[in-house]
Parts: sequence; C-alpha cells; structure tokens
Amino acid sequence: MSAPTISLEGVASTKSFDRLLATAKSGGCASPSCGLSAKTDDMDPAIWEKIKDHPCYSEEAHHYFARMHVAVAPACNIQCNYCNRKYDCANESRPGVVSERLTPDQALRKVIAVANEVPQLSVLGIAGPGDACYDWKKTKATFERVAREIPDIKLCISTNGLALPDHVGELADMNVDHVTITINMIDPEVGAKIYPWIFYDHRRYTGVEAARILHQRQMLGLEMLTARGILTKINSVMIPTVNDEHLIEVNRWVKERGAFLHNVMPLISDPAHGTYFGLTGQRGPKPVELKALQDSLGGGAKLMRHCRQCRADAVGLLGEDRGQEFTLDKLPGEVIYDAGKREAYREVVACERGDHVAAKSQAVAIVKAADSGKSLLVAVATKGGGRVNEHFGHSKEFQVYEASPRGISFIGHRKVEQYCLGGRGADATLDGVIAALERIDIVLCAKIGDCPKDRLAEAGIRATDVYGYDYIETAISALYAAEFGVEPMAATA
Repeated sequence: MSAPTISLEGVASTKSFDRLLATAKSGGCASPSCGLSAKTDDMDPAIWEKIKDHPCYSEEAHHYFARMHVAVAPACNIQCNYCNRKYDCANESRPGVVSERLTPDQALRKVIAVANEVPQLSVLGIAGPGDACYDWKKTKATFERVAREIPDIKLCISTNGLALPDHVGELADMNVDHVTITINMIDPEVGAKIYPWIFYDHRRYTGVEAARILHQRQMLGLEMLTARGILTKINSVMIPTVNDEHLIEVNRWVKERGAFLHNVMPLISDPAHGTYFGLTGQRGPKPVELKALQDSLGGGAKLMRHCRQCRADAVGLLGEDRGQEFTLDKLPGEVIYDAGKREAYREVVACERGDHVAAKSQAVAIVKAADSGKSLLVAVATKGGGRVNEHFGHSKEFQVYEASPRGISFIGHRKVEQYCLGGRGADATLDGVIAALERIDIVLCAKIGDCPKDRLAEAGIRATDVYGYDYIETAISALYAAEFGVEPMAATA
C-alpha cells in the first residue's frame, strides 16, 4: 500500500499540524523527492545551510518557516522622518511598532512559549523597537539566554548601522550569522532629507554632517560583516522624489561591499502615525512604481521581494502576525522548552519541500516551453505551504507572481483589508481590495463567492477557485497554458 500524501496546506493551524505529524510518524514521508531542496546549482552549500530555513533570506523558505521578533531594544540613536515609535495599533504591520516592551528574561519566557506552540519557528530577531546595536546590553543578554535554551534557533538583528561596527566581533562570537542594515542613501545630501539627527560618540549631529557620519558607519559595518562571513540584508525605504532614483546607486554600492540581499520597501506614510513624512504629505510609492524600481535593479545586489515590513514584536509566518496570542498576560506561568514539535515539523517540511521543488520545476518548464512572449500577473490567496489555500474573503494580502517567457517569479505582495467578516462581505472593503489589485490579470484562491467574483470581473480581473490547494506554480502554469493555447503537461500537485 502506498504511503499517505503529506500536505502543508493548513500549516498555520495547530490541529492541522498535529494531523500531519501523525502522518509523518506513520511512515508518510516516503515521497521519492523527499529531502530535495530548492538550492540553486550555483549557490555555495554553506550559504544554503544558513538561509534554507530563514523566511527573510529565502523566498522559498518563507512558505514554511516563521520568524519571531522580541521587543527588548527600545533606545535609538537616530531619528528617521518615516518613524514614530510611540504609535501602535495591534492590527498594523510596520517596523518600530510594538504593543509591549520586554526585558531579556521576559523575552526568553515568550520565545519558549512560542517555540512550543509554533513549530514553524526557525528565527529569532531583535528589530528594536529602537536599535538593536545601540541598546546592545539588552540585545546581547536576550540572545545569550535564548541560545542556551534553544540552541538550534537562528539569531539575527536589524540595525540602522550607526553602532554596528562596535559589535561585529561579539555578533560573530554569538553565532549571529544574519544581520539586516537599513541603508537609505549613500549621498549625505540625500540623507539629510531623511534623517533630522543622529547621536554618535556622545554628541548629537544634524543635517549633512549627521548623514555623512551615518553613511560612513554603515559602509564600515557592512564591510566588517562581509569579512566575517555574516550574511547581510540591506533594507531601503523607497521615498518618491527623495531617494527613489538614488536607490540604484545604493544597490550598486552594497553589492560591491558584499551584501547578500537588497530589500527595497515602500514608504508607509499615513498621517495618523504622526511621522514627519506622514504629517507633511510625503506620499509612498504605488505598487507599480515599486515594481518598476525593483526591476531596474536587476544587475545589482540580489533583491528580496517577499518582505512584509514586520512589527518589532511580530510572530508567525511572513504575512501573518500572531503576536497578540503571546502577550505576557497570556503566557503560562512556567514554560519549559519541548523540542519535539519543531523537530518533527522540519522532517515533514523536508518531504513537502521536495515535492514542491519538483512541481515548481515542471511548472516553470511548461511556461518557458510556451514561448508566447507574453506575461500574466497573478495574485494568489495563500496562508502558507506554497499552495493556493486561502478563501478570497479571508485574505489580508495577496502574493503576486509573474508568469513570462523567463518562467514564474514571485514579485511582491498586496496588502488588503479582509473582505469577509462574520460570513458577510462589505462593499466598501471590496472596493479597496479591487483597487489594491490594480493591473492584476487573474486572482487564484481556494474559494470565492459569486458576488466578489462578478465585481472583480467588472474591474477586468478574473478570479478562480478551480486550482484550490494546488501548488502556486502548478496552478499558474496551468493558467498560462490555457491562456496562450499551450498543451499542458501533466503536473504533480
């Protein structure tokens, strides 16, 4: 009798995970592709080992693995015109935002509680809400405590880079092998429009002088990390008319200094947040503008396109935030780490990823073989596992893929307000969803009602639930083949 098929379509659910775990224990991991990975042939195996389970450094990994940020570093040494750390909404995803700050001991308790309940957890990050390198004592104390209790969890930090050079040696000693630096400029004249002041070497600097010091320290920190073999991701905020064209030079500079990834993010500029840019009317980029800039950076540092601009207390898969489930008042009184679920989950994922890699390879081959010279922009409702597995009305974001003669590429995501609440949809909310899906050709989802489907069609956007629970790439290749009159090959879902 053949072994049962393992599927992670309901990976975010504890009940679903328990079912999958039982399947794995019964011998379900018998797929011939089990153990395959998505490592490209030209990637150093040592690099692959560092990124294969890190949802921020591997687009493929973000379908399966979760991150957690602990808000232990509230102090900051620079002021950014797009940041206001005093504002918080629990439903908001924005860097620097937290609902509660933690001591290192509280952070350890929370990490253990999350690790016991979220088997996808693979990475612990400190991203503020201030600066992890400036508030170094708390950052270091937190990492030391967690590393003793959960030695297999990856540790990473996010920093503005001003204090980074002072701590590269300690980061290496603690086996922190992923560091994110926010670099928005290499020209101090541009930087002066973004940073009102910095605090460095016991002094406050302003204007071009402040930006020049920040730039020098960022480049020094990046070069030091590269020399130590620590992977770096560069975050840049795209600010129309301020640094949008300048980011082309930023991309070239960071590539020359060894950056592994460059993540160009849109400015979040809502006046309600109370930021300088928000209050002065500085707009953020449209999705099409962001994509155009990202496309223009093809010859520079490798781009990250799956960023969700996470809160400083985020928990869960990228695109979801379960932080409110793990506030201090909801944690058990005593927490003891149990590695069982996380270890079993990795075994299950190894099989699923192998199947996914094989299906994706076949899907890309179908699209390339079509030789149509045309492109499709597809928005996908998904809750993880690399599958079309979310109801249209339940989606809070859509992942966007482009199918073209080059293959199938993930190019970004579109955040939306959930359309269906309590079993009913709101017309005004649907208007916002349709606006967010500008220039999308087709929407893939696990289920969609006739009303939203018809409204989308009126806006020139097709929607289908025919491919519910298929792998995303398999569904897209079938669409592409049907769209352009190509005879599809049999594909494994």
